[in-house]
Amino acid sequence: MHGPASPGWLLVALCAATGAYCLLRMRSAVDEQRRAAGGEALMGFGMAAMAVPAAVFTPPSWTWPVYAAVFGAAALRALWAARASTHHLHHLVGALAMVYMAVVMAASPGHHAGSGVPLLTGVLLLYFVGYVLLSGVRLIPVAAGTAGAVGWGDRPELARACRLSMGIGMVAMLLTL
Repeated sequence: MHGPASPGWLLVALCAATGAYCLLRMRSAVDEQRRAAGGEALMGFGMAAMAVPAAVFTPPSWTWPVYAAVFGAAALRALWAARASTHHLHHLVGALAMVYMAVVMAASPGHHAGSGVPLLTGVLLLYFVGYVLLSGVRLIPVAAGTAGAVGWGDRPELARACRLSMGIGMVAMLLTL
């Protein structure tokens, strides 16, 4: 993505750490948790790779179609999974946003800052800002009702924090587009 290097590296670190935590969540005993964590790990690592500051590393031109293909496949998987759970609709929007960003980057590498906000970018920004605000509200503590110890990979508040981090990262990436 294009923008200042320091915030870019912070975004890379945030997304990579989120992806790493999602990999740990894939060890969960809860089947749905494992499936969701796999898609979220892909999103976290993909966002980290896309967020590397262009001033440091300019990816070869073939990179963007590969990103579009990978996240296009992830979008199809999320669309299929959405039959069982509406949470996968968010994964679908996220994967399609990654496809969109890859297509924009492929079409005009290095010429994004100050190019205005196209309608689709604005719609995606509104969606992810709303998602971030809603995710933040969901992090407000509630009375704990768990009867036993829960592994830290299965803690719902950590999964929510992970999703919040990726939502914030998506907003940052769309703003630099």
